[in-house]
Amino acid sequence: MITRLLRVHPQSPEAEIIAQAAAEIQRGGLVAFPTETVYGLGANALDAAAVARIFAAKGRPAEDPLIIHLAAADDLPRVVRAAPPIAHELARAFWPGALTLILPRGAAVPLSVTAGLETTAVRVPAHPVALALLQAAGTPIAAPSANRFGRASPTTAQHVLHDLDGRIDLLLDGGPTTIGVESTVLDVTCTPPLILRPGGVSREALEALIGAVALRGETDLSPVSDRRPTGKTAQISPGLLDKHYAPRAELILCASPTTARTLEQMGQLAQKFLDEGKKVGLLIADQDRLFFAEGLPAQLPALIFPLGAADDLAQVARNLFAGMRWLDEQGAEVILARSFGRQGLGLAIDDRLRRAASREIE
Repeated sequence: MITRLLRVHPQSPEAEIIAQAAAEIQRGGLVAFPTETVYGLGANALDAAAVARIFAAKGRPAEDPLIIHLAAADDLPRVVRAAPPIAHELARAFWPGALTLILPRGAAVPLSVTAGLETTAVRVPAHPVALALLQAAGTPIAAPSANRFGRASPTTAQHVLHDLDGRIDLLLDGGPTTIGVESTVLDVTCTPPLILRPGGVSREALEALIGAVALRGETDLSPVSDRRPTGKTAQISPGLLDKHYAPRAELILCASPTTARTLEQMGQLAQKFLDEGKKVGLLIADQDRLFFAEGLPAQLPALIFPLGAADDLAQVARNLFAGMRWLDEQGAEVILARSFGRQGLGLAIDDRLRRAASREIE
């Protein structure tokens, strides 16, 4: 298969290019496209054969469900059986946007989309290219991240090509994504609503609108998986597997209570691995560079990827997956990453780093 690459204006997508991508969706093809979070790999969500191609292209296990993307909240009845009032309240506030809601599955949605469960994940993306494609295709689009399963998510078209060239029909290149981490997944079938995956909409923003919101791992209010008739464990949401979003290199997360201690740990580990002859990469804040420039010998330099200012979590999130991929491309064998806390977008950044890490040091 030859993957066609079409460049499209990120803010004013050309109608003729979108029409080509929509036609591919309508005939059961796979189209990668930018959203505000990461690039998605889309297929007609109501076509079981097309959905099966997503799993095959990514190497994704069938028990990991997909998110359905809609052109507007008015399309919810096409894919969900019922939406409680709180879902409509959240949709009015955060759609289009980086919030995915878990709702009862509608009869038209193939069970392959939901990993056999009677709930489905739904959102309206806030990206002109994604919305134009959804409107032109005239169908809900199932779209996980456009990468090989388990790897760092793609935030540029080049990342998609690296993973899926020759495995998908079409790629819309709309430039880099703006958020850089996936959507927040919120289960509104339980009380209080439960964040299954932190993402582009913060817990604080949700609680400012609807009150207390629980977080997976802090509560037993809702299961995160269920048993399918096949006997395999189905995840209630994408992105919940323990090992996910990972670079090829071993990633070690340093998350001490203080920044000074974290940097000290990273420096000690970097020196250890460098002494062993390993190629080391560092995912750090801009202001950390001086510490490592002074602390590592010039003859054994570490690869450094500054993610952004420590107090600019939007920039850190935007660069996170790109940093992992760049260090992989440079041949890093070990990547040392620092924590950025758990407030605001820090919660999503922390979640991705912990899932990518082989071990954590606190």
